[in-house]
Amino acid sequence: MAETTPSADSIYHQFFAHPEVVADLLRNFLDPAVLAELDLSLMTRLNTKFTAPTGQRRRGDVVWEIPIRAGGSVVVLLILEFQSEIDDWMVLRLDVYTGLLYQQLVDERKLKSSDGLPPVLPILLFNGEPRWNAVTSLRELIRLPIGSPLWHYQPEMRYHVIDEGRFSEQELKGRHALTAIFMRMGHAHSPESILDASRDLITWFAEHPDGPPVKRLFRELLIAGMERLKKSDAILPVPEELEEVVSMFAWNFEKWEKDIGQRCSREGEVRLLTRQLQRRFGVLPEWAVDKITHADQSMLDEWGLRTLDACSLEEVFADGA
Repeated sequence: MAETTPSADSIYHQFFAHPEVVADLLRNFLDPAVLAELDLSLMTRLNTKFTAPTGQRRRGDVVWEIPIRAGGSVVVLLILEFQSEIDDWMVLRLDVYTGLLYQQLVDERKLKSSDGLPPVLPILLFNGEPRWNAVTSLRELIRLPIGSPLWHYQPEMRYHVIDEGRFSEQELKGRHALTAIFMRMGHAHSPESILDASRDLITWFAEHPDGPPVKRLFRELLIAGMERLKKSDAILPVPEELEEVVSMFAWNFEKWEKDIGQRCSREGEVRLLTRQLQRRFGVLPEWAVDKITHADQSMLDEWGLRTLDACSLEEVFADGA
């Protein structure tokens, strides 16, 4: 029986639960000037407890605290967004979430006003198909004339967007990062793309033997990709080891590619022979079209040669052909 593949959002949440993965994302997709301020080797995950008025857990449930080299720490709110539509109010949601986070820190750490609050770094990782085009600054949503003294009292919030779909496959490949390979596999639109990313993944783990324990998640992501591309019919049951899954997919891909190549070659031969016969003898009768359609490659080649000097269709298809 085929195994059940976890949903994409489940795989993402498990993947970014590892500090090494989050550090890899920040190193490769964050402003270098901001990155230089952070000590990623000492990051810790915070347990957030916020719920919406409906009782549903808020989306921003991957929260990390990272030391700042100059002192103190920053709280990174990593929002994983899988909606098919753009949330135009995302910056407002993040503003509300930040307020709740600050309140939790005050309550749990017994902070006084003299202690101050840590800075926040909201990051949206968008997995959807449309390109993210919502405003990233809360002030862009506030309707107030330029120069109004009321701007002095308006809240400020801004977030950083990592829109996976904005990066080309070659650009992600050039980053040589685990999270970049993860994005390539998640957005692969062809067997060639997912196979290329899978091979780079095996190379990455060979070069980083002490990397995060996420091979199982990549295995699930690869299986999901094969199912999405409908190339999994001949590969079940799927092996447990990631390397074996990649090898099996490579074997099936090469077989599929060979079959496609042979089929395309034959279809080309059929079209060529049909055009040649039509040029010499006019519109082909149904019996001739039927013979061409069901012929094997050797007969197509033979009929193609006969077309050069035959005087009639009957002569082309003679001798029981």
